[in-house]
Order: sequence, then structure tokens, then C-alpha cells
Amino acid sequence: MIGVVVLAALWVLRELRVVAFPVVVALFVARALSPVAGFLERHRWRRGLAAMASMVLFFAVIGGLLTLATRAFADELRTIRPTISEGFDDLEDWLVEDSPWDVSRSDIDDVRRRSGERFDSLVASSDGSLTSGAVVAGEVVTGAFLAVVLTFFMIRDGRRLADWVSSKAGTRRRQRIDRAMSAAWSTLAGYLRGAAALGVVESIAIGIALLASGASLVAPVMIITFLAAFIPIVGAIGAGLVAVLVALVTGGIGSAVVVAIVAVVVQQFDNELLAPLIYSRALNLHPVVILVSVVAGGALFGLAGTVLAVPAVAVATSSGRALAGSETGSTETRADTDPAPGGSAFRRAHDGEQLP
Repeated sequence: MIGVVVLAALWVLRELRVVAFPVVVALFVARALSPVAGFLERHRWRRGLAAMASMVLFFAVIGGLLTLATRAFADELRTIRPTISEGFDDLEDWLVEDSPWDVSRSDIDDVRRRSGERFDSLVASSDGSLTSGAVVAGEVVTGAFLAVVLTFFMIRDGRRLADWVSSKAGTRRRQRIDRAMSAAWSTLAGYLRGAAALGVVESIAIGIALLASGASLVAPVMIITFLAAFIPIVGAIGAGLVAVLVALVTGGIGSAVVVAIVAVVVQQFDNELLAPLIYSRALNLHPVVILVSVVAGGALFGLAGTVLAVPAVAVATSSGRALAGSETGSTETRADTDPAPGGSAFRRAHDGEQLP
């Protein structure tokens, strides 16, 4: 029965992804920006203005990073384009002359021809494919707009929304709902802080390795490494491979070897020391659960599922644990606990205060 319910829930989420993903993304951004908005409110900013200012600051930082990475990549692309061409030629020569496989020039030419034909067929696709692409583009635009609007209202009216949800649960269940929301909110904050800390450590180490070895595209690789930290386990491996490939193309074999060694050392340091220390308190998930969540999320929902799977599982687990703990420990609940709708625990968590 539980399996049927889980499958039904996943099917509903997949069918309603245009709404579900913006809601989840808005929760992430709202949780990240709520301390900023809370700080502004404590300095006598109106709640709506504080929410708007924190969002403008967020988009300004994201836009600045993307502009920096795009300009650096565009400048370096003109320089490394001949190097990339030479690299492909060297790879072709190795496959034909020195590789253990029986590959001829004609085989490589045949692969190129079929790849070109396949690309041409994709470009000259049918009206149905073009319509599908237009639908996807429309979903992306709609989802992005919905996520921005929801983020604003979650930051501005998060406590009011929490009050409304808990008020619908009834007097006896109100405290349990409040504790579950507080646990979810705190878990999400712990995940974001942990991923950001790991991303900073990994990106700085990879950036120093690229600079020291004479490679280029340092800023774009550092940004990719930082963002990849929000995909546990898999993201670090992917970012390391990107860094090594960039070092190979822009700095040569020696640079690639140096960056590869640094990437392996940093990943081992993170996996053995930093990640368990950071994530164990915030997520309390076994590495196997994290890995399965990443793979399953990617298989079901693509890139968005890969990024959102682990925090979603952690939030659901912490909320369930809080509900179960509240239910089993209800006889020990103090009589003077705040019975107001929404309770005080989620209010303190939403404002960025430390929960007891």
C-alpha cells in the first residue's frame, strides 16, 4: 500500500512539474534569503520591501557571476579553439596508430558523417518536435516566473502561511505541525549552508590548482565547482572531471595531472571529513540514501531532480521524524507551550534564529 502511494505521489509530481518544481525552487531561495530579509526587518525595513531587496541582491549576485563566467569563457574560447582542434587530431591519430582497438581512418570518417546526418535530422525536425520544444520553452518561462513570484510571497508572508497551515490542523495537532515545519525549515537551512561551505572549499582549491599549473578558464570552472557542490557525491565527481578536461585543453598534460591530483585530494578530504561533519547534523542521511536519491531524482525528473532529490528526502525525513517524535512524546508536552496558530518554533526558524 505504501509503495502504491509513493508511486502515485511521484506520478502526480511528474505530471505537475510545471507547478511542483517552481514551488520547490522558491522554497530553496526563500530559505536562503530569509536571514537577509530578517536582518533588514530588524533594521526597520517593511516586510515587503525587505523581501524585494533581498531578491534583487540575490539576482544581482547570480547575474554578476554568470557575466564573469561568460566573458571569461568567450575570451578564452578564441585562444583555445586551435588547441581543441589539435587535441581532436591527436586523439584521432592515437586511435588509428597506437590504440589497442582496430580503428581506421574510414571508421572515424564514417562516425563523423553519421553524426552530421543525425545533427541535420534533429535541426530539420518535424513540426511535432518543434512544437514540443516550444512547449518546453513555455514551461521553463512559466516556471521561472512562478518561482520568482512564489519566492517573494514566501519571504514576505512565510509566517502567515505557516499560521494558516497550522490553523487548519486543529488545536490538538497544531503543535505537531509546527514542529514538523520547523524541522523541515532547519534541515533545509543546514543543507544549504553545508553545500555552500563545501562548494567554497572545493572551488578555491580547484582555482588555485588551475592558476598554479598555468591553465585558463579559472573563474568559470570555480563557479561550476561551487554549483556542483549542491549535488552531493555526483556533483563533486562531475566538477572534477570538468576541471581536469579544462586543464588538459588549456594547460597541457602536466596541468591536467596537477589538477587531477588536487581534485582527488580535495574530494577525499571532503568525503572523509567535511561532508560527514557538515551533513550528518543537518541531513542525518546515510551516504547510500544520498546516492540513491540523486540517481532516482535524475532518472525521474532530470537535472532538476538530481539537484533537489537529496534536500527533498532530508526534509521529508526530518518532518516525519518530528511528527513521530511529537506523537510519541505528546504526554510529555508542557502545558504552557505556545498554542497560537503557527506556534513560536516556526516563527523563530523562519526569522533565522537558532532553535533549541
